[in-house]
Amino acid sequence: MSLQKRPAGGEQPSALGALKLRVPFVHYKLEIPDILQGAILCVVPLSITALMTSVLGIPFEIAVAFVLFNNILYLLHTHFGDPTVAGWITAGIPLYVAFLMGYPEGEARILALIALQLTVALVFLGLGVFKGADSLVRKMPMSLKAGILIGAGVSAVMGEFAADGRVWTMPITILTGAVLGFFMLFSETAGPLRARYGFFRFVAQYGIAIPFLIAYVFGLIIGEVEMPVIEWGFTTIPIGTILEEYSIIGLGLPPFQYFIDAIPLALAAYIIAFGDILVMDSLFKNADSTRKDEKLVFSPRRNSIIVGIRNTLHGIFAPFISLSGPAWTGGQALVINRYMNNPRSVMDSYWGGATSLYWGMTIAIVLVPVVTLFKPGLNIGMALTLLIQGYLCGYLAIEMLERETNLERGVAIIVGSVLAVKGAAWGLGIGLVLWLVLEKNWFADAYIATHHHDDEPAPDADADADADADADADVVAERS
Repeated sequence: MSLQKRPAGGEQPSALGALKLRVPFVHYKLEIPDILQGAILCVVPLSITALMTSVLGIPFEIAVAFVLFNNILYLLHTHFGDPTVAGWITAGIPLYVAFLMGYPEGEARILALIALQLTVALVFLGLGVFKGADSLVRKMPMSLKAGILIGAGVSAVMGEFAADGRVWTMPITILTGAVLGFFMLFSETAGPLRARYGFFRFVAQYGIAIPFLIAYVFGLIIGEVEMPVIEWGFTTIPIGTILEEYSIIGLGLPPFQYFIDAIPLALAAYIIAFGDILVMDSLFKNADSTRKDEKLVFSPRRNSIIVGIRNTLHGIFAPFISLSGPAWTGGQALVINRYMNNPRSVMDSYWGGATSLYWGMTIAIVLVPVVTLFKPGLNIGMALTLLIQGYLCGYLAIEMLERETNLERGVAIIVGSVLAVKGAAWGLGIGLVLWLVLEKNWFADAYIATHHHDDEPAPDADADADADADADADVVAERS
């Protein structure tokens, strides 16, 4: 079986027509550097097990099986024509936790997560199939969009520094990792260092993995982190136990009221995720202009449909607390930067790199020695993920409001504050009321109809909406 060659400037070969199926060694070759990067970064998805055990009461071994299932589903994207390095809807994790904590621990909480995940699946599938995504996000007031991000960011940081937050379980270790992570990713000093020294470029390309490893080893040395107990074997997915105790097959469908309760949070999760779709669109356009030998096609519609399928499968068989999102920006940046900075002779196709990253990560999670090696430090990885996500949500929200009025900024702050304290339903509800009472000019149309002159055309609402959408894309794309 030989590798199919692509014509210069064309799309990578695929099968099954519009499905664009690509399989290894036939439609792409595995990329060893990306496999190694994925293996190192397995600490990122494994960190979610800390929440699954503490919030949902799922045993660690079962939580690892959920992560493995989640990683396998990531491969649906690159194997069926969507070039994104898929991920969670990370910024909303504190909101999902707050929502779930409103239900009794045990079966009720699992059913609430199932209801939320299936509702999110319906939103993605509906907007993907019927092409409503652009319209929803474009028409939503900027104050609500920014407010959701503010609420998600504040929730992330508050949760980590709360009295029972992860920071205080190993304060020196986690804060050391946070300082290193923030320095390498965001500081004014690190930028020139990355440009000048290969070592800093090497560290930066692994995102939070290197800060995690340094903090983990430091925590072991000072005694804040327990020494790992290495076990041998392979991670398995205990299908019978999962179906009986954590799926709708064993538990039945959640009560209808659970689905109603989940609607505001599902919409908030989609709005957060849509920012990643904008980022991906910008990244692939840049890559297309740099590598002329290959044509990359990114379809937000295809991406949304596959995300909807992933959430549906999780909602039916293995509910996942971070939900399934359109992209993992950090992993995407790793692959696309390597692709753009190397010729075809070094990295033949983008698809090999994007898929190899998750092959490497999935293989690492299958190996029980790797999982047990990092198990004592998974709280570190989760804390770093949420603290950095809080920072990203905060600066993105502020940039979104840069062109807006003080009135919209004030509404966004209230929406974010209420959302962080009371949840998505209260935050969105109060945001809509404030928009109707404060921002909406009910007499504008009548005034324009009676006062505009023939030589002064009425404002073009569609043009304004398009300008808002372009402004959103410009702001969100800076995250890349």
